[in-house]
Amino acid sequence: MELAEETGRTLAQRGIGVVYGGANRGLMGAVADAALAEGGEVLGVLPHGLEAIEVAHRGLTGLEVVDTLHERKARMMELSDGFLALPGGHGTLEELFEVLTWLQLNIHSDPVGVVNLDGYYDHMLSHLDQCESEGFIRPQHRGLLLAEPTLDGLLTAMDQWEAPERPTWKTKARP
Repeated sequence: MELAEETGRTLAQRGIGVVYGGANRGLMGAVADAALAEGGEVLGVLPHGLEAIEVAHRGLTGLEVVDTLHERKARMMELSDGFLALPGGHGTLEELFEVLTWLQLNIHSDPVGVVNLDGYYDHMLSHLDQCESEGFIRPQHRGLLLAEPTLDGLLTAMDQWEAPERPTWKTKARP
């Protein structure tokens, strides 16, 4: 939880708001609490099902309740100017890769990064390098994910990051 508390405090001290899933527990609940304690702005987006089982964080600056997990992720993306992943599990990885894919497809142009604390993401980063070397990820797309061993290093890299040119993926209107 030390990383979570440091993250919340640091984001608030830098004037960076937190947008997350809106729960009152877990690593992100601790990030939210620390940011709030430091006077930061924290917005949560929670699906009705989780609100019904009382995991909603009621002390946030703002809490939006939506119908589905997909709506939750889309709304969090709309509210955010960058995406930072701490060490985590399935949900963290799923959201990380979705927002990274959306960046690749030019659905947004915001930085995406991981805090690679104590090499937590080394295996994932090596796998992405292998995907690139075997032609499954283009070099320009492999470079979209930022990874730094410290929170300060990642926030600096995100501040300096500029979105590369990417094609715009347009869909045809359906009848």
